[in-house]
Amino acid sequence: MSDESPVRERGPISETQAIELLSTADIEILGRMPWSSNGTFLVDLVVEIDEVPAQGIYKPAQTERPLWDFPSGLHRREVATYELSHQLGWDLVPATVERDGPLGIGSLQLFVPTDYDEHYFTIAEAGSHVDPLQRLCVLDIIANSTDRKGGHCLVDTEGRVWAIDNGLTFHQEFKLRTVIWEWAGEPIPLAILDDVSTFVAGGLADALGALLDPLEREATLIRARSVLDAGHFPTDPTGRRHPWPLL
Repeated sequence: MSDESPVRERGPISETQAIELLSTADIEILGRMPWSSNGTFLVDLVVEIDEVPAQGIYKPAQTERPLWDFPSGLHRREVATYELSHQLGWDLVPATVERDGPLGIGSLQLFVPTDYDEHYFTIAEAGSHVDPLQRLCVLDIIANSTDRKGGHCLVDTEGRVWAIDNGLTFHQEFKLRTVIWEWAGEPIPLAILDDVSTFVAGGLADALGALLDPLEREATLIRARSVLDAGHFPTDPTGRRHPWPLL
């Protein structure tokens, strides 16, 4: 992207409005996001000429680098993580859809303006966002996040915590790698367990299940049940369940 920031100021937008925009607006690519290993593009969501009510992050499938331990189609896992967060009622992931775009099918996520000096470690140290960070810890267990780096946790201009870069998720084999170990071994709050229990009782919503294969769907519910059975935040006795780099 150019030295002049293409990020636009925008007013508040509801979840419903965001999904509508992401699903129907024209996509105008502004530039590639720095430090991304796969093609990740900042885009304007254009409704009419000169009317851009929001921006998005577009990840086309054709720009994904092949991985030996994940099948292709990481963009669908971005959408699946949003759907899981939404079904749990936590809404920690910005609205995300699968759709066609200038570079083909991919994921399109609402862009969240944030202070990029903030990341998981600064947010956790401040101590004012314990509840959303604990929910994110549990979300990542259920989604089987293999790459929860510190830089993938954001705080927006209204002080809300978000989790981005969720493509390495939902593998049928347990591959958890995360920076969130602050509460290792401590009891999970009952409010979080209640939400997980409701999720398990209802099963995967159609919107989530359609994005996963049968083994991945089964593994997701197994991980959710394991959260309920354990009742406490995970520990890492091996010391190897951390992503690299940490940010």
